[in-house]
Amino acid sequence: MKAVFLYITLMSLCSIVTAQASLNTTPKVVRYDLYVGDSMVHYSGKMSHALTINGTIPGPTLHFTEGDTAEIYVHNTLNEETSIHWHGLILPNQYDGVSYLTTRPVKAGETHLYRFPIVQHGTYWYHSHTMFQEQSGMYGAIVLHERKETTGKEYTLLLSDWTDMHPHTVNRYLHNANDWFAIKKGSVQSYAEAIQHKHFKTKVTNEWKRMNAMDVSDVYYERFLSNGKEADTQPQFKAGDKVRLRIVNGSSSTYFWLNYAGGKLTVVANDGADVEPVEVDRLLVGVSETYDVIVTIPDNMQYEFLATAEDRTRSTSLWLGQGMKMPAKPLPRLKYFEGMKMMNDMMKMDGNLDTSSGMQMSNQVMDMNTVMYPEITGDDKPMNHAGHDMHNMQMDSAAGDIVTLNYGMLRAPEKTTLPDGPVKLLHFELTGNMNRYVWSINNKVVSETDKILIKKGEIVRIVLYNNTMMRHPMHLHGHFFRVLNGQGEYSPLKTVLDIMPMEVDTIEFAATESGDWFFHCHILYHMMSGMGRVFSYENSPPNPEVPDPAKAYRMLKKDDRMLYPMARVGLESTGSDGEIVVANSRYRLSTEWRVGLNDRNGYESESHFGRYLGKNQWLFPYIGWDVRYRKMDEPEKNLFGQQNTKDFRQVFHAGLEYTLPMLIVADASVDTDGRVRVQLTREDVPITRRLRFGFMVNTDKEYMAGFRYIVTKNFAFSTHYDSDMGLGAGITLSY
Repeated sequence: MKAVFLYITLMSLCSIVTAQASLNTTPKVVRYDLYVGDSMVHYSGKMSHALTINGTIPGPTLHFTEGDTAEIYVHNTLNEETSIHWHGLILPNQYDGVSYLTTRPVKAGETHLYRFPIVQHGTYWYHSHTMFQEQSGMYGAIVLHERKETTGKEYTLLLSDWTDMHPHTVNRYLHNANDWFAIKKGSVQSYAEAIQHKHFKTKVTNEWKRMNAMDVSDVYYERFLSNGKEADTQPQFKAGDKVRLRIVNGSSSTYFWLNYAGGKLTVVANDGADVEPVEVDRLLVGVSETYDVIVTIPDNMQYEFLATAEDRTRSTSLWLGQGMKMPAKPLPRLKYFEGMKMMNDMMKMDGNLDTSSGMQMSNQVMDMNTVMYPEITGDDKPMNHAGHDMHNMQMDSAAGDIVTLNYGMLRAPEKTTLPDGPVKLLHFELTGNMNRYVWSINNKVVSETDKILIKKGEIVRIVLYNNTMMRHPMHLHGHFFRVLNGQGEYSPLKTVLDIMPMEVDTIEFAATESGDWFFHCHILYHMMSGMGRVFSYENSPPNPEVPDPAKAYRMLKKDDRMLYPMARVGLESTGSDGEIVVANSRYRLSTEWRVGLNDRNGYESESHFGRYLGKNQWLFPYIGWDVRYRKMDEPEKNLFGQQNTKDFRQVFHAGLEYTLPMLIVADASVDTDGRVRVQLTREDVPITRRLRFGFMVNTDKEYMAGFRYIVTKNFAFSTHYDSDMGLGAGITLSY
């Protein structure tokens, strides 16, 4: 790792705890040198590979004052390209930092200068916008101070998530519907667990509607971090101190519940923009959002500011003050089957959310996940789902007297009305397929769309409807937008909108810039799967960083066109079977095989290539080829009376797969010999948390049933009965 060189002109950063009362308010040039490199980090006795900025995770907090000019030199010491996006900052398009869209990537060994004026104040952050580098540690906080002198104490808290698994592998597991993360989190919701919790009918209904188990997050994380540590301690605060916490959610895919052992939280800013102070007991900070909150140190003790992952698997803490520790009350485990029942009630058989109740939900005023919160509903008190009883789901629940922040409470301190101009109205339906992990807008990923043209002077108004079962933090680059939350002329300004399932939210912004700007879900794995759009100002001057815009846009589209390989190999006493799959958001190429121990058992290989159709991707037409050999004593007949008299057969075929209720895949095909086959298959039925059942039956009078007991992410014990090979047992290896 290279040495750290940090140049700061005319500005003292001796303390990041006390606000800069002595700041020189004369505009100046402030320079930082950021060295991007790779390193090893040590967490809980385990070493993991990381990407670092100036040798640390997170990178250094950058401080500027309104009116300054930022000069940031990014030195790439990696053997791959990188980029830095200045999240939430209003700046010239060429410095926004999205590789190939606004800014050229910083190639290995190169240095890139970002130079832009500081025209705002507030709490922001920076991160890589290249592949999955953000997940590996490339992020840091930015604090933009007001020109006027300020007094008071403050501290910057950057929250993040950390996985010991390589993020490319994380992404591959998500796309291949591998449920290892659910096993690790204890959120499988198997049939045995359903029976134990008296929710067998709930589980059957869930799969009847072709849904996987309920969860509120996708990835299992080994730890969550506060400023790069599992627990951060700041003992300098004393009784009576009021501390402004500048909170940045720099995670890749984790929402955090924020609670404070010392009392209430007073929210004074969101996404860098000031809001009228509002006092709450807790708040949920979405991925990439920032909040400024004021907390009070009641006595000379050590108070826990607790950040708990939304799935409640783990937490991270900031301890304020010194003395006896005063911990915050931990959040109890989610009631997953209550969430599954809620999801069943919300979802129609066609895969769309049911809006027939006519109730308009927006701006987080009603949290659908409240049914899973024991601190609201009580451990043994199930929610009433009849008729979508939404009043039981409000976040500010009388059952717990817990005041939780929602967007409806945010009010700008000054009018935010936009100048007059023609309105460009856009309707964005957030769509997705959890089974195959494809995330889109209006059922199209970025690579399937053109840029959305806008003109300077327009008011761009976007109506967003979330037709998925996941929250999505939608981020607009280079602009603040108004959230139309019922506050009229004082609607708050934001750069990230967390939109919950079934919500309809409206945002608007004034088109005042030029160039191309990204709008996307800030859950890293959703963005890389295609949930985004590009706004492009018409008649913009050429961007010197993007000399060939058409070619650059093709490079951007590569993200959601990535291929995801998967393999499973069974080694059992009767032979071997398995499959290899390579797929992306729309296409799949697969080969499966079965090899016996003798010519009576024979061997068989069947390959398919096809494209998934429809929003839910339940339909899969394909072409393929089939090679098989088995020593036969007499002709084989299928259920249609068609005969096969050959020991060896090689044919091409065409077919159609369709996902039925209970997640059973029906497959009908015809081959070049005119033989017709209909087959039903179901894999990975969760019997217990680690035990899986699968079966296959078809009109060729072949059938199979078997079990796998998952030991690790790559290893399982397995046994199955095959109509051709008999009963076998052994192991299954997965990739």
